Amino acid sequence: MKNILILADGHIANYFIAWVSKNRVAQNQYYVTGNQMTQFSDKLGKNVTFINADPTSFSKLSRIMAETKFSNIFIVMEEREDAYYVLKNISLINTKIRVVLLNQWEDNEIGKDQENITIIHTASLLSAHLYDQLPNVPLVAQNIGLRQGEIMEVHVPFGSSYAYRHIGSILQRKWKIAALYRDEKQILPTNATMIKPNDTLLILGKPLVLDGVYRSINKRIGLFPEPFGKDIYLLLDFRYDKEEAFRYLKEALYLLEKLEEKSLFVRIIYPDDFHILERLKHYESENVTICVHYQNEDVRQLIEYDIHKYNIGLVMNSIPAFEAENLKGTLYELKKLVYLFGTKTLMEIQTSVILMDEKEKMESISSTAFDITETLGLALMLADFDPEGDFEHKATTIEHYETLTHIFNMEITIEQKIANPIRELSKMDNILQIAPFEERLNSMGIRKFISSKIQDFILTIDKHSKLLIPFAITDS
Repeated sequence: MKNILILADGHIANYFIAWVSKNRVAQNQYYVTGNQMTQFSDKLGKNVTFINADPTSFSKLSRIMAETKFSNIFIVMEEREDAYYVLKNISLINTKIRVVLLNQWEDNEIGKDQENITIIHTASLLSAHLYDQLPNVPLVAQNIGLRQGEIMEVHVPFGSSYAYRHIGSILQRKWKIAALYRDEKQILPTNATMIKPNDTLLILGKPLVLDGVYRSINKRIGLFPEPFGKDIYLLLDFRYDKEEAFRYLKEALYLLEKLEEKSLFVRIIYPDDFHILERLKHYESENVTICVHYQNEDVRQLIEYDIHKYNIGLVMNSIPAFEAENLKGTLYELKKLVYLFGTKTLMEIQTSVILMDEKEKMESISSTAFDITETLGLALMLADFDPEGDFEHKATTIEHYETLTHIFNMEITIEQKIANPIRELSKMDNILQIAPFEERLNSMGIRKFISSKIQDFILTIDKHSKLLIPFAITDS
């Protein structure tokens, strides 16, 4: 049990004592001393004892401190002179006791020479709280943990690149979303928890990392490929990509032109044609870096190292390169966007197409789908092709996408048709297929001949370019 002495007087003291009495701490016993505190005598909690005495009197304060052993003394007084005499008396009675003084007078001298004292300045405290309410200012826990800003509260604005995204689809490296607040309720998030506009996130991590996360959360949609990373990575595997290397590079450069303040990092592996290498290096510039890896081992580790070092958000590669070196598994674990080249170039694409899938997957990829569509200036189509004609249970998903059209000021075409989705997709031309990036993406085996699931055909239909978006798997 801790005995705490509160020397109180004035308006702020009244609020403080009411707060102490209301918010009970079982391990604390409070003793309140003051001349004008009688209004609390019949309202105090059981853990608060009122002592009607003048705290500026040395004899009375000495007797109070002699009768009870206190661990802390709080001085919350309205008059500066009263606080001065109280401090002087305490120093004569006990120099070791911990004192907390509320300084309401902008007097930097009071308590300066006192031992074991914590001074709280009212003006700076209120100013800091007002500052925290300004837009574009992160709210940082000042007196928790290391007190270095490793705990931060962030509001998610409308149009944020984090809005309508499942928490499990966000790579949280050196930071963590610990809690989410919505409609005055606390939510302990799982991988499947979706972040919505006006949510408040409680995030933990290294202060410098949190500053970057804060800026990313407050950035508007249109900064693709964020929040998965900042820059673009083109992988050219000369075992498969040598003949199309220049086309792939030109597509990557085209995308780079559409983005804001991004860089392109080109990694060439398994090189066997130095003439092509020299021609490719002519495309290097201030924001285009081309590197060649001449060794044939540790390729997977090299790619992972590149992605971390250059803060890569989108990896562009061919389907054969994607399936080699277990790159598919690496990128899935890193939660990175993947662009797979098709037979038509990115410059020829006119429409982004999303094939209707399970509700959770559709919500998880929706924000990025709108982002890339807006970035490239494409039309957006939501295709609900169902062999059974079961359209009713898709209504919630369609409503979700229609809501996003209002938020992002975009139009969407919704087509519902009783048909095999894979066959309908094969008939389309000049499209970018947008799909969830799932751990199981089949490309071989008999399954593709009997399945109508999208993930079983993504890697077998090479006609269309594809954007795979990390998908959060539920805890179940």
